Amino acid sequence: MRTSRTSIRSRTRLRLAGALAAVLVTAGVATGPAAQAGEERHGRDTTLAELAQRHGRYFGSATDNPELTDGPYTALLGREFDQITPGNGMKWYATEPQQGVFDWSAGDEIVDLARANHQKVRGHTLVWHSQLPDWLTGRDWTADELRAVLKKHIQAEVRHYRGKVFAWDVVNEAFNEDGTYRETVFYNTLGPGYIADALRWAHEADPRVKLYLNDYNIEAVGPKSDAYYRLAKDLRAQGVPLHGIGLQTHLALQYGYPTTLEDNLRRFARLGLDTALTEVDVRMELPADETKLATQADWYRQLTEDCLAVRRCVGITLWDYTDKYSWIPGFFPGEGAALPWDEQLRPKPAYFAIREALGGR
Repeated sequence: MRTSRTSIRSRTRLRLAGALAAVLVTAGVATGPAAQAGEERHGRDTTLAELAQRHGRYFGSATDNPELTDGPYTALLGREFDQITPGNGMKWYATEPQQGVFDWSAGDEIVDLARANHQKVRGHTLVWHSQLPDWLTGRDWTADELRAVLKKHIQAEVRHYRGKVFAWDVVNEAFNEDGTYRETVFYNTLGPGYIADALRWAHEADPRVKLYLNDYNIEAVGPKSDAYYRLAKDLRAQGVPLHGIGLQTHLALQYGYPTTLEDNLRRFARLGLDTALTEVDVRMELPADETKLATQADWYRQLTEDCLAVRRCVGITLWDYTDKYSWIPGFFPGEGAALPWDEQLRPKPAYFAIREALGGR
């Protein structure tokens, strides 16, 4: 019998004061024997990855190449997580800056780091409307021309990373909020069939890798997630090699928690698909305060529990783990503090809530 969410939530809230105290200990605000004991106790804790592995899941973080010169950051990245997603190094502008001229250096650097740390890598992303090179967006294409360009790019990249990544976000952000197809160079030129083609071409290049569709604002049941459900059902019926749906899970306190997340994960599982929470952060309007951090922690606990409740939700990836390297302030002015570690790499209440949801202390 599953423990009720209400009782778990109550216990978590009772422990938030302790989590906040732990943050102060880590920050050096508390001193003396009690503080030293807290630091030693925290140092012996199992990692988020180890806790997730007990449930048959992974717990990962995105990262990006400029961050890899930060020694304390990379040390924690290598210690706490068992999966990495390159934030930008595998996107089209980075991997094919000139037509037919490929540059794998940024992606390779992160793959090499992951292999050194015995971490697995999620490939991100093969087809997206953003961060495309000028040579692709700066001219008109016939359907035949663009199909050839798209196939060559997908297969070159998937073959290069064959055996080095366990999953690909093949098509990213294909739908609008109302469930209609996003108008992109690919959709406008090739029609909606480009999605099935992209999946088939990726599968040809690496028959063993897991292939996902990935998007934001599809955590709750609604028009956009319904569109993915219909598309996934249709693709599966056609025998198209689709293995999973990636729910980015970029959440914001001011918009409310997606309370149908678990139900949504279950309906995709019933189609025979894996799911993953692929780009998780929980932003807030600044400044952060104790109440906001407590609510954020509760949301991190809830999303972790929602994933654990559905067997085919295979893992969780933070969209980087520290506020120091968060994308949020640059895209949402006045918002931030979105991640479980602060800018000084100190764990926040969200970190301890995740641990509790995973069964740790």
